[in-house]
Amino acid sequence: MILSVNTVTKRFGGLVAVDAASLSVAPGSITGLIGPNGAGKTTLFAVIAGFERASNGRVVFDGHDITAEPAHLRARRGIARTFQIVQPFAGLSVVENIAVGAYLRHAGRDAAQEKAREVADLVGLSAMLGQPASALTVSGRKRLELARALATQPTLLLLDEVLAGLNPSEIRDMIPVIRQIRDGGVTILMVEHVMQAVMSLCEDIHVLAQGRIIAQGTPGEVAENTAVIEAYLGHGAARRLHAAGAAHA
Repeated sequence: MILSVNTVTKRFGGLVAVDAASLSVAPGSITGLIGPNGAGKTTLFAVIAGFERASNGRVVFDGHDITAEPAHLRARRGIARTFQIVQPFAGLSVVENIAVGAYLRHAGRDAAQEKAREVADLVGLSAMLGQPASALTVSGRKRLELARALATQPTLLLLDEVLAGLNPSEIRDMIPVIRQIRDGGVTILMVEHVMQAVMSLCEDIHVLAQGRIIAQGTPGEVAENTAVIEAYLGHGAARRLHAAGAAHA
């Protein structure tokens, strides 16, 4: 496994945001992390990426225990993440924004911008390189956020709701981009609420609810899991759905 999260707990004072959560990500895969709002998904991402320190448990990346490492060292190892709330450097151009990520591996300006242009082409921003980031649409900003993370040349990419706020057409356009990134050798772990995209993209899905992993499996297995249905739709929902299905059979 390229990533193993072993019984990780994260507390904020008396609040347990992540409760002994374990998950694993196979190299070359697109793995999903789903769950209701407030389940602790973004907090778990922050622990994996090093923006938050785990209260308990271990994070192992590519065979190395990185539990105590800060975010910048994890980035050098090859972990990158996007953020739910996209905040580009509004006063910089699109290519300059992407180059910020590229400076992790390329010290020179020319090399960083060359890498930025290469990444921009991959995510569909080539025509906008000279534009100020502030001029981008929501979809453009999402692509820019993705490009900045990719410019660090990660081996593991953590996508935090990269499809949120996009219309159905924009989501359809983004799905092949995510597949292409994986096909280029980047393993992906994604938090996402757009279930159609999750079911289409992911080979393996972990479900987090109230800070705990309550299910893991293929998209089909997870969709039929009683605990998952209850977590999303409330107590008794699985029984009602099965009863409705039986009535229509």
